[in-house]
Formats: sequence, structure tokens, C-alpha cells
Amino acid sequence: MKRIIKKIFLISLILFLLIQFYQPARNSDNGQVLPIHFTKMYDVPLNVQHILETSCYDCHSNNTYYPWYSYLQPSRFLMEYHIKTGKENLNFSEWGNYSKRRQESKLDRIAKQIKSNEMPLASYTLIHLNAKLSEQQKQEVINWINAINTDE
Repeated sequence: MKRIIKKIFLISLILFLLIQFYQPARNSDNGQVLPIHFTKMYDVPLNVQHILETSCYDCHSNNTYYPWYSYLQPSRFLMEYHIKTGKENLNFSEWGNYSKRRQESKLDRIAKQIKSNEMPLASYTLIHLNAKLSEQQKQEVINWINAINTDE
């Protein structure tokens, strides 16, 4: 029985070490801000821009900050899945590619998800404590979005 446990442990260790060699391409545009970026399409106040950068951009832009644990599998697989899914739903870096109607819908959805505490994800704020939005930060973003929607 001990030999079987040792073999299972050894095989598991070898598999764990082998998957460390798989490092997919990182979500990084090297800090480039293209003309279609969200902040180029709107006059975003610095406080709102900072909130979005801190709480949203890692999963919803083409530029993700990768912490130390992103170099370890299987956490990297999970991160890449969240980033891919996040960018499919909303990508601030590609904002100008959305139709006007879709942009308005996305703004409305951002406000609703922030208000209902759906975003940022609890699993994200568990590790990234600075991404958790205070009531004041939520209100700042929601008020700005509401002001944008009434201006259009």
C-alpha cells in the first residue's frame, strides 16, 4: 500500500513539474493605448480611470498585471480562463470597435453590475484587496456613467 501511495505521489509530482513548462502568451499590449481604447473615446476623470484600472482592467483589457503566482500552474490556467472570458464580455482596449448601441448597453451593464456587487468578482477581490470597490468608488463610477448616458 505504501508503494502505491509513493508511486502516485511521484507521478503527481512529475506531472506538476511538467505542466510548469507550459506558459501561454501573456495578455499584454505593452502599455499601448490605442485610439479605440475606452479612455480615448470618453473624457474619463482621473478618479474613475484609476478605479477602472485597479478593479477592471486585469480581466477586461489587453493589458493584465501578472502577480508572482501567475507563473505557477494550475493557477495560470485559471487566470487565463478568467481573462479570456472577461475580454469576451467587455474589453476596454477594444471599446471603439463596439457599435454605439453596444457601447451604451455595456455602460449600462457596467453600472448595474457594480451596483449589484457582481463586479469585480469576489474571487478576484479575495486576492486583490485593492480592487474591492468602496461605496464611494461605486457611486463615482455609476454617477459618471449616468452622466455619460444622459449626454448622448
